Amino acid sequence: MALIDIVHRLLPPFLRPDIPVVPVVRLSGTIGMATPLRPGLMLSTTARTLERAFAVRGARAVALLINSPGGSPSQSHLIFRRIRELADEKKLPVYAFVEDVGASGGYMLACAADEIVCDPYSIVGSIGVVGGTFGFVDLMHKLGIERRVYTAGERKVMLDPFQPEKPEDVARIKAIQQDMHANFIALVKARRGTRLNGADETLFSGEFWTAAKAIDLGLADRIGELRGAMRERFGAKVKLPLIEVERSFLGRRLSGVGFSRALTGEGLADDFISAAEARALWSRYGL
Repeated sequence: MALIDIVHRLLPPFLRPDIPVVPVVRLSGTIGMATPLRPGLMLSTTARTLERAFAVRGARAVALLINSPGGSPSQSHLIFRRIRELADEKKLPVYAFVEDVGASGGYMLACAADEIVCDPYSIVGSIGVVGGTFGFVDLMHKLGIERRVYTAGERKVMLDPFQPEKPEDVARIKAIQQDMHANFIALVKARRGTRLNGADETLFSGEFWTAAKAIDLGLADRIGELRGAMRERFGAKVKLPLIEVERSFLGRRLSGVGFSRALTGEGLADDFISAAEARALWSRYGL
C-alpha cells in the first residue's frame, strides 16, 4: 500500500478527498412558539447550527431534515433567508428531506433547498396565512364582568376578545394576511420557478397534499430518504454527520430564553397555551 493511501486512511473523513461529507441539520417542530420549557424553531435557536453545518470542511452539500407544520411567518422567513445566505456564500447545494410534514412555514424552510425530497407519506403545502382568536363577550355579560380598557391610539385594542368584533378590524387583519400571503407566493415562485405545475388558485389556496400530488404540482421533486438519496448523489462512502443544536451546561437548548424564568415556573401559563397551539397546528395534518 502506498504511503499516501496510508495517510488518507488515517485522516478524518472531512479531510479525505475520497469520502464525500454532507452535514445534516434537523429542523423539527413548530416555528416561533418559544417558551421557557418549549423552545421552538427560531433564528436564535437555529442560526449557530446552520453556520456550523455550512462551515464543515470539504462539505459537498448540506441536507435539511424538515418536520414542521409551520408557525411564525417571520421566523420561517428569517431561517429561510439565513440558509440561502450561507448556501450562496459557501456555494453549496442544499437538499431538503421532508419527514411527516413540510407545510406552511415548514414548506417555506423546504423552499430554501435546491431539491425537495419527500417520503411517500409526507404532507406538503399549505401555502397560506392563518390567524385566530376567541370571543368572550357573551361570557363576560353572563358573569357580570365589565371590561375597562384605556388606550392612546384608537386601534390599540383591535380584535380584543373581550369586546365585540368590528368589521373594520377584521378587514384590517385580513389585509395584513393578504400581504403576507402575496410575499409567500412570490417566494415559492422564485424558488420553484418553472417546476411549478398548477394554477395559482390550487397551489396557493392553503391546501396540502401527500408527496405524490405535491410532486405532480411541482412543489416537491421526488420520493426518497436522506441516506439513499445522498448515496445516489455522492456515492456509497458519503458521510452524513448530524450537526446537533448546541446546548447549555444544564442540557437546555440555547435559545436566548431566560433561565430563571424556566426554573421558577413563571410563564407556565404561556407554556400551556403554546403547547395547545402547537398541538392544534400538528392536528391539522392528522398528526
